[in-house]
Amino acid sequence: MSGGPDPRDFFHQIAEHLRLEAEFGGDWIPVVRRRLASPPEQPARQPRSSSPPSAPGPTFRSRASEPPPEARGPRGKGLSRPDPPVRTTDPEACAAGRAGLDAIAAEIMRCKACALHEGRTNTVPGHGHPAARLCFVGEGPGADEDATGLPFVGRAGKLLTRMIEAIGLERSEVFICNTVKCRPPGNRTPESSEMRTCWPFLERQIEVVRPDVIVALGRPAAQMLLATDRPMNRLRGRFFRFRRIPVMPTYHPAYLLRNPAAKSDSWADLKKVHEFLAGGRIDEEEGSAGDAVESSAPASPPDSSQGKLFG
Repeated sequence: MSGGPDPRDFFHQIAEHLRLEAEFGGDWIPVVRRRLASPPEQPARQPRSSSPPSAPGPTFRSRASEPPPEARGPRGKGLSRPDPPVRTTDPEACAAGRAGLDAIAAEIMRCKACALHEGRTNTVPGHGHPAARLCFVGEGPGADEDATGLPFVGRAGKLLTRMIEAIGLERSEVFICNTVKCRPPGNRTPESSEMRTCWPFLERQIEVVRPDVIVALGRPAAQMLLATDRPMNRLRGRFFRFRRIPVMPTYHPAYLLRNPAAKSDSWADLKKVHEFLAGGRIDEEEGSAGDAVESSAPASPPDSSQGKLFG
């Protein structure tokens, strides 16, 4: 069977898509029915023959009708791979970006500006591609992150990795960081004063990476970036802007682990981010104009101990 695609790949892609939809809470698949312009012509009746008809052979689509491999996305992933996945692969530009992020990380290691430094094992500056098109901003490190110095490596981090792969990217192709760089005691939600103290570090990281879009994971990160006190149910699912960079607020992976029913909402949010990265434009009705938040300064969200942070 040479000269055509392996049909098993086609069924594998269908099964993987269904698995991802189920993983993020989907319970239905849209079906498009097309009405034929005219009834198909009936084949002419063939005269009966005493010899049995030959069995039809398998039919395959020609390779010319298939999208190129890079447009289909890596095997085992959900949506197609954004092209390009990162802003630049120029070695000098990437080296300069990495040097800038390393300099910020060194300052974070020396920081003792708030009480969070007293209980830390490691600082957790951030990790990822220095020219990522997509940046994730979470709340703060948890126990696993404090132990390793890397963001999102616990249970919530594993879910975040699946979320990144579901939109056709690798974790190494995005940049991941938090609003605070030291673990809050007991994995509590960072206080607004702590986030304001860490704000210059986050601000400079965004300036170095210059992402095309930011995903704010959880209410504290969204409120901080967008200088708003709006609740999460009025933020998620719509694009806002931070210094002209589109921001999509969505639920924190730790929240999704505690509330699996919300995965379908986060999956819908990520599909909008994927569509934007693939060349789509932001619909004004989704919040890029009019009543959208246009933020350029650190927010002062109300202090809250609501919820726990595990990733």
